[in-house]
Amino acid sequence: MHGTSFEAVARVQGVRRELTGLDAVEAVLCPPFTALRDVAGALAGSVLQLGAQNVHWETEGAFTGEVSAGMLRDLGCRYVLVGHSERRTAFGETDLLVNRKTRAALDAGLRPIVCVGETNDQRESGRTEEVLRAQVEQGLAGLHPRLGDLVVAYEPVWAIGTGRTASAVQVQTAHEFIRALLSSLAGPAVAGQVRIQYGGSVTPANARELFSLPDVDGGLIGGASLVAESFGRIVRAAA
Repeated sequence: MHGTSFEAVARVQGVRRELTGLDAVEAVLCPPFTALRDVAGALAGSVLQLGAQNVHWETEGAFTGEVSAGMLRDLGCRYVLVGHSERRTAFGETDLLVNRKTRAALDAGLRPIVCVGETNDQRESGRTEEVLRAQVEQGLAGLHPRLGDLVVAYEPVWAIGTGRTASAVQVQTAHEFIRALLSSLAGPAVAGQVRIQYGGSVTPANARELFSLPDVDGGLIGGASLVAESFGRIVRAAA
């Protein structure tokens, strides 16, 4: 929840300058709802894709203040975040709700980026795999034939906006576990196709190491995405 539409467009223009000539990496920008239309215009003619930060699970109805997947498609979105840790912790979103939102996004032709991750207390108590298993199996229940159409983002809650970054070993271990879960749901071929991103204080300084890990297929960038130069360096690290 940062900035006006004018500021969002200025950031997009900065990112476009930073990524001039780089088309080997797919990059998606997810501004607030209020900036989606203006950002869509600012992205025209570029390889950058547009995404939204949230979506409702129904197509329409008496849900004042909510935005449907069809509305997002109408604005030019191709991606949407689902189950971000801040939605889970601040707004009480459950795995069941994540499942309904993911299904709605897929039905509308959007590519959901489904976020999973443990809190500090859960990690310290040795429950990381238990939490990830529940989030993946319940959040993606009944969607096994469509797993190839979504992205999974591992974002350990304890490493978001804290300056703490999971070690390379911790990241790879979690990503490898998530891919094994996807394999058990839909088979190794599909699991191998699913992008698993890492999100948790990714910076230009650590991006290259993180993106070089075997089961890390990119990043879900938070604070660093607000600065065009930083975001550009991170994207280039993925190349």
